[in-house]
Amino acid sequence: MREAAGWVKNLTREPAVRFRVGTRDDIGETTCATTRIVGEPDLLAEVAAKMDAKYGWSDGLVIEIAPQCDALGGATRSSRP
Repeated sequence: MREAAGWVKNLTREPAVRFRVGTRDDIGETTCATTRIVGEPDLLAEVAAKMDAKYGWSDGLVIEIAPQCDALGGATRSSRP
């Protein structure tokens, strides 16, 4: 079961994250965000169709990463389910 993976458990327990786009060697600013496992059937179908069209594969777990910072620039917990 995909939800049993450690990284999925971590995001479920603490959805507030910071991330950067690039390689591990890149030095740059991080962005705060919240994450959630997508469960809406229409959105899952839309993502699967786009993944199939581009990569020929769509069997992964869909995670939404949404920018969400508090006034001090830290990630805040998502109010989404």
